[in-house]
Amino acid sequence: MDAFEYSELIKDLENKLSNIESILKPEELQKRLDEIAQMENDPNFWNDPKKSAKIQKEKNIIQRKLDKYKKAKQALMDNKDMYELASMEEDEETLNEVFNDVKELEKAIRDLEIEVMLSDENDEKNAIITIHPGAGGTESHDWASMLYRMYMRFAERRGWKVDVLDYQAGEEAGIKDATLLIKGENAYGYLKVENGIHRLVRVSPFDSAGRRHTSFASVQVSPEIDDDIEIEIDPKDIRIDVFRASGAGGQHVNKTESAVRITHVPTGIVVSCQQDRSQHKNKEMAFKMLKSKLYELELEKRRAEEEGKPKDEMGWGHQIRSYVLFPYQQVKDNRSNKAYSKVDDILDGDLDEIIEDVLISQKSTQGEG
Repeated sequence: MDAFEYSELIKDLENKLSNIESILKPEELQKRLDEIAQMENDPNFWNDPKKSAKIQKEKNIIQRKLDKYKKAKQALMDNKDMYELASMEEDEETLNEVFNDVKELEKAIRDLEIEVMLSDENDEKNAIITIHPGAGGTESHDWASMLYRMYMRFAERRGWKVDVLDYQAGEEAGIKDATLLIKGENAYGYLKVENGIHRLVRVSPFDSAGRRHTSFASVQVSPEIDDDIEIEIDPKDIRIDVFRASGAGGQHVNKTESAVRITHVPTGIVVSCQQDRSQHKNKEMAFKMLKSKLYELELEKRRAEEEGKPKDEMGWGHQIRSYVLFPYQQVKDNRSNKAYSKVDDILDGDLDEIIEDVLISQKSTQGEG
């Protein structure tokens, strides 16, 4: 990097930070933190645990955004100061350090941009992901298990916690169905863009003739809803079945019928939970999963109405991404229209760039609208 490239990059980062500042409004965030601090000093504040917990959550989110903003702004100022000093003294070693540090700075400001984008009321929630293989038997079951592993690795890379709520193995390979609860900072905000149909093109390891196969799997992502969100479910609209847990990746296999499946007849939504040895706890979690999916379905309907989309473009039936392993290697996302060559890394959970590109693309589209 030379002086001109550095200067242009710094200008770009300053513009981005200025845009972030106009959206984030740091002074207003600080004002709200001061208000919360005053509320906390009132002894009566803690008498309502539900309300105080909600405000504490709000405080943590505001503090996180503010800390990231202040850190990025300070790092940018420090980098510019060091550059000026090193340039005056013609200190090549320090200049190289400055050029290297600016790459980290670029990443920190991009992270901050994404943080600002994830401002919908559900973005900070945990995410419930359900993976269904498409038609095609063993081949699509195997593809579903590859996606299952990809999301497990993505969560692991980000330091998020994963609970396997349901796991039903395929007869020969892969999975028939799996549901994960992913817990982490902005988990739903990131993973909501994974909602849709994922397409795989490869030479099937299950085809002795070595032919190319195309497989599909659907990924459904819902926010884990809070108890304070009311979702009415008419008991007449549901069917509850119990069955023996099959065990996920070495988990226990129950001898009793502890696993629970709930079918919501009007929508056709089916949820299963076999996470716990207790049928009661699995039933409780299955109801939570159903409520989350009904909530997401309602959000999808509202978004479709706002955007004037026909019903067939709604929800989970929309192809969003292709993963081509043969005759060339490429992952292409239909929303950002970007292609990526590091297919193995992506399937190993390196999804940050793809997801962030989709979020930025969607935000740009909304801005144009």
